[in-house]
Amino acid sequence: MRNAAGSAFLADCPTRLAVEIISDKWSVLVLFGLSHQPRRHGELVDLIGGISRKVLTQTLRRLQQYGLVERHAEAARRVEYSLTDLGRTLVEPIEVLTNWARDHGGAIIDFQEAAQAAASARVRAAG
Repeated sequence: MRNAAGSAFLADCPTRLAVEIISDKWSVLVLFGLSHQPRRHGELVDLIGGISRKVLTQTLRRLQQYGLVERHAEAARRVEYSLTDLGRTLVEPIEVLTNWARDHGGAIIDFQEAAQAAASARVRAAG
């Protein structure tokens, strides 16, 4: 198995695999949700708006398989999830991305609305 990072454009590059894992919107939100403290499944559902219990379970399992999240079962009904050391290395990049989104999200929405208005105007003009 290749461990060295190479060109993200090559299908077998570990860099590409890492980007695929963390580019999923739910993965980033789960990692960010665990960035300050361990959390239980229900806490994550409440924290992350719009995620179903099933999708959260699938996301947590996938992140566990890649060594980013670990599951701690203290009792039959007391299970918590936390970031591994590897998972904690993603906290800073996710915070940078979150800050960028907070700073520029409005501009993206403005552009989207302007593009939709222009498309609607073209349809009205053609019709």
